[in-house]
Amino acid sequence: MKEARLVETLRAVADRFSPAALASSLSIEDMVLTDAIARAGLPIEVFVLDTGRLHADSLVLIEKVRRHYGIEVAVYAPDPEAVAQYTRAFGRDAFYQAVELRKRCCEIRKVEPLGRALSGKRAWITGQRREHSADRARLSEREFDAAHGMEKFNPLAAWTELEVWHYARERRVPYSRLYDQGYRSIGCAPCTRPVLPIEDARAGRWWWEQAEAKECGLHVAPDGRLVRANVSA
Repeated sequence: MKEARLVETLRAVADRFSPAALASSLSIEDMVLTDAIARAGLPIEVFVLDTGRLHADSLVLIEKVRRHYGIEVAVYAPDPEAVAQYTRAFGRDAFYQAVELRKRCCEIRKVEPLGRALSGKRAWITGQRREHSADRARLSEREFDAAHGMEKFNPLAAWTELEVWHYARERRVPYSRLYDQGYRSIGCAPCTRPVLPIEDARAGRWWWEQAEAKECGLHVAPDGRLVRANVSA
């Protein structure tokens, strides 16, 4: 039932909110969404934010998606000068030093490119799920993104991790081999690590920070607030 509803939702987005796009982090959730979009032949763009610090396996997966599905994957990179200014002022890995420096790095490498990727779109799709974290426990399948002025869809919000992997394995969906190494949430290479079985899926994200700070700024609440605490260093 969930799989049928997923296709129905994606088809409705394509029909009613064109042009729409899937923001793929190349996570297993986003690979499932990419598979569903490609199988149904839906006119939904798939794009990736290449932050310049992605795992090598993530970059390889972009090419795998193109070959496997025969679809284009748009890639958006951060402004080189903004990256250079950050590096000159604070150091390449300054995000380890303070939450605010990590937030600034995310803004440069992810948030600003996302704005360009969504320019001209009427809706965007994400692979967020309620199980991911406490902040996402009440995640809606559809919400209005005040920051970008458009509809936002989270079709897998109610899916469990097991359901996501069942879909992926049944359909031989390409996925990052980092999952086979203990990763359960994959972002930039310096900011993610494998997790223990007893830890939650996003425990490997920004592990040196307090749990309530663990959002990058890509996702905001319906009222426009960032879905993260305003934690200072």
